Amino acid sequence: MSARRRPLGRGVAMVLRAGVGVVIMGIALLIAAQHLSGSISAWLEFSRYLPYVALLLPALAAMVASFWLGWAWRAASVGTLALLLTLGMGLQWNRGEAGAEQVRVMTWNVKVANATRERDRVQSLAVEVLRYDPDIVVMQDATGLLGTRNDPALPFGPLFGLPYVHAVGQYVIASRFSLRDCSAPTIGLRGDNLQYLRCKVDVRGSPLDLVNVHFQSPREGLNAARREGLEGADDWIGNYVRRLAQSRSLAQDLARSRSPLIVAGDLNAIESSPVIQMLLGIGLRNAFSSGGRGYGYTHGRSLRPGHDFLRIDHVLVSPQFGVADSFVGQSNATDHRPVIANLVLRR
Repeated sequence: MSARRRPLGRGVAMVLRAGVGVVIMGIALLIAAQHLSGSISAWLEFSRYLPYVALLLPALAAMVASFWLGWAWRAASVGTLALLLTLGMGLQWNRGEAGAEQVRVMTWNVKVANATRERDRVQSLAVEVLRYDPDIVVMQDATGLLGTRNDPALPFGPLFGLPYVHAVGQYVIASRFSLRDCSAPTIGLRGDNLQYLRCKVDVRGSPLDLVNVHFQSPREGLNAARREGLEGADDWIGNYVRRLAQSRSLAQDLARSRSPLIVAGDLNAIESSPVIQMLLGIGLRNAFSSGGRGYGYTHGRSLRPGHDFLRIDHVLVSPQFGVADSFVGQSNATDHRPVIANLVLRR
């Protein structure tokens, strides 16, 4: 027979209950605020960039401590851990939608400024694209990817076997289908001068609008807040306000579109963020959240945790598209992973 667990003293039990209760309530309230409140608080947004290990370790500790308490405490701590692993960490488990006429779209922040310093890494970009054989690939931070006539080692002309290519600034679109009416409008606050690339794509006789966009990076604001605390708050708030303004401007531009619409790129925010919710508010939906399985993290391994924990690269689609499936590539060529979505074109 197993030895019976020694009963806790009253003082120890009170401390355990208080600690477990604080963890359960704290995690539950944070997840509820992030996903249900609709708040645009800058500090709530800051919490969306925290590595999940910062919450997982207290949740696991609370679950272990709860075994010295009653069944209600055990159930609450296990439920809190389950909530964190699912809703809190963005777990998706979707069937996807059937459809014969599909278009495969791939988005990737390729960080070419870094990759071109190592020629084999440029080739690994090509290998990853060819592995997934997209019909349309949109890339951000791709300045220089098309190369120059003085640098034949870089890809030049038709890109990765895709004949139609358009590039503006950091953006590149390569497509199996013809591109036309491309433009690069400016969005965001006055003085930001952030562009996005927009083209018409003729897919088997059906025109659709394709948008390639890269919102303001949160890196500088996050670093200022982490290192300087309240003294860095202004930097973080300003950074967040610019990203919100960029999303709001883009949503206003796209709300007038009557064609099937695909918005793809590095949006530098997770789906629960108001930055993404503004775009979903005009009728778009997230391809991975509609047809993907798993966590779909695309960024984080270049940061201090050393592993991906953020889903900040997205493919968003209008209701004219179904989503057969969506998944994340496995390349280590850059510090972002590509997102691939198989879209069903509903005529």
